[in-house]
Amino acid sequence: CGSAALVEDALYAQQQLVCAACGCVLAEGLLTTTYSEEEHLREVAYSQSTGQKEQQSRCLQRGIRRVQDLCKVLQLPAVFEETAVSYFQRALQLPAFHLVSLEKKELLGGCCVFVTCRQHNWPLTMGTVCSLLYAKQELFAGVFLSLQKELGLSVPALSLADLVKTHLSSFRLFQPSPGVPAPFLEDKEKLVARTMGLVELASETWLVTGRHPLPVVTAAAFLAWQSLQPRARLSCPLARFCRVAGVDLPPPAHLRLRELLEILLGMASQLAWLRGFHLDKKTVVKHVGDLLQHRVFLLKNAFCQAGEELQGQDSLGQGSPSSPPMAQEKGCPLAGKCPRPLLPPCLIHPRKRLRSAAPSAPDPPVTGDEPISDSEIEQYLRSPEEIRSFRKAKAWS
Repeated sequence: CGSAALVEDALYAQQQLVCAACGCVLAEGLLTTTYSEEEHLREVAYSQSTGQKEQQSRCLQRGIRRVQDLCKVLQLPAVFEETAVSYFQRALQLPAFHLVSLEKKELLGGCCVFVTCRQHNWPLTMGTVCSLLYAKQELFAGVFLSLQKELGLSVPALSLADLVKTHLSSFRLFQPSPGVPAPFLEDKEKLVARTMGLVELASETWLVTGRHPLPVVTAAAFLAWQSLQPRARLSCPLARFCRVAGVDLPPPAHLRLRELLEILLGMASQLAWLRGFHLDKKTVVKHVGDLLQHRVFLLKNAFCQAGEELQGQDSLGQGSPSSPPMAQEKGCPLAGKCPRPLLPPCLIHPRKRLRSAAPSAPDPPVTGDEPISDSEIEQYLRSPEEIRSFRKAKAWS
């Protein structure tokens, strides 16, 4: 305002030069807010102090609260919460996350919690976090991969045993509730133990390799649940089981269930006290406990490796003195006793037939007198001296 009436005001212990006429602050005071300046007893301006630089943006504050709330919902230890918050703060400082959408920034907090749990071997699946955040798994996976790449994080994979325990803990079959009939209730430890045995069997028979684990775990849990009380549960289909348990039914679970039953039927054919019974996919569930108990022996007898099967076919094709050649055409009695090879289902039941390549002409034998082209010779030349010598020799010729 042009007035010369300036006064020094020590409001809140901060010296300011204020105009007495209009109240305009002409100069700010000096604060001692940095540790290095405090050690040397120096005063710094507030704009240069740590108090100004440590002000968090609304996005950062909202993200930290979201991470903390997610950790409380999952009942994670305090160490997990601190690690997840630090990952979130580091990620927001990177340019890769400055111009992303608000939805991805909200998922970033969930990704930090997910990474922290994986690093501490805490069984948490991506589907659980997505259900809590109401997010799509494809979008969440993209943000997770970006976070892992930008921060250079090492995220260990979740073991199959931890996945079984985590997935089964979400079932509503362990406590009485209005929507769960009494025959459907089961002890959690028994169901987890039986499901683990079936999942290990599926892993040994190529049913898990290259596939999403949740359909396999769902099918194994259904068979384990049926085998514990088969009389009251054999009539329950897979869809109703998932509906009563309160979990989603993955579409490939029916295929994994059929493949598991085929393996169990093959093993049951080698069990001595079951050979007199006609077993099918319904009745074999009653003997899952015995089949898992003698799993190693039954797998060895019911299935063979691919090399053993080929050797057996070669020996049968050549014929033996005791069996006439026409026995193979009419049907050898040993054909039913030969175990089928233990191969991945994609090789046993291929979806598309592979076209056989046309036979190519055999390559001529290598004698050592074949001509060598100039371009092939240049590939063996390494040093500049060799290149100059080769050019001189080529010019003389």
